[in-house]
Amino acid sequence: MTPVATRILVPTDFSACALHAEDYALLLAKPCAASVDLLYVAEFVPGMDLDYPVNKMYLESLQREGRVALEKAEARLAAERLTVRSHQEIGIPGYWISQKARELKSDLIVMGTHGRTGLQHVLLGSTAERTMRFAPCPVLAVRVSGEVETGKPSGKAEEPPALRKLLVPVDFSDCSLEAVEYVANLAAQFSASVTLLHVLEPVAYGLDFTLVHADDPARTKIRIQGQMAEMAAALQQKKVTSASQVIGGLPIDGILRSAEALSSDLIVMGTHGRRGVSHLLLGSVVEGVVRRAPCPVLAVKSPKYEPTASTR
Repeated sequence: MTPVATRILVPTDFSACALHAEDYALLLAKPCAASVDLLYVAEFVPGMDLDYPVNKMYLESLQREGRVALEKAEARLAAERLTVRSHQEIGIPGYWISQKARELKSDLIVMGTHGRTGLQHVLLGSTAERTMRFAPCPVLAVRVSGEVETGKPSGKAEEPPALRKLLVPVDFSDCSLEAVEYVANLAAQFSASVTLLHVLEPVAYGLDFTLVHADDPARTKIRIQGQMAEMAAALQQKKVTSASQVIGGLPIDGILRSAEALSSDLIVMGTHGRRGVSHLLLGSVVEGVVRRAPCPVLAVKSPKYEPTASTR
């Protein structure tokens, strides 16, 4: 069996989100004996004068606190008999995470995300989405509940992470089919079951006023159900317990609704990693799911669409 990952990059700011992501990195690394790279970025806006005394004191304080926290995190993971390395950089986290993944040849990034929306999302929640867009490898975004993040009691103990039920949205694009291939190996590694999901959108007009899904809806649904059943059967042949669903609605809402109904432990989605107009049309579904998902989201990017321009 091919290991899910051999080198995992774990960006951290030592928040509750990051600590929860660390648990998932441990879950994924142990069966594969994967090495773990911890990354802390002392956030500093480019262009600010590093020689200015106040800025210099602030940055030195961040770096000092980062070193202490990295040592503790490294000790926690090393106690689980994993090979762990620590790295510290200065600058913008969204840039350095992708840059470090390339430099270290990481095959998986596991990171926390606040999953916020609105103004809070603009201020705090964009690093995971930026990483999904520019990283050279799959990215697992792990959220925590609001109670855990703020330190307020939730009334119930946090359950340890597990990967028993995997949900894979499929729109028949190349990147979603590559996500199915990826999840077959992941499911086999953890003896997890897989549900393949297609959200059949309502009839709508395209930008050129042609009908989208103009075929008879019942006939279209039957055709897609057949295709989904074939994909599930292919997974069954690989000894992966699998099923398929076709539901109506909007993609983000349908995925979130199914994840809740199935009590999914993980949503695995293909993403193009494109930018500009292509990103607005194709990348927003993954980001919308990440912001509201009841469980972690693993974005599997097709290498055919890897961005090459600098993200700094």
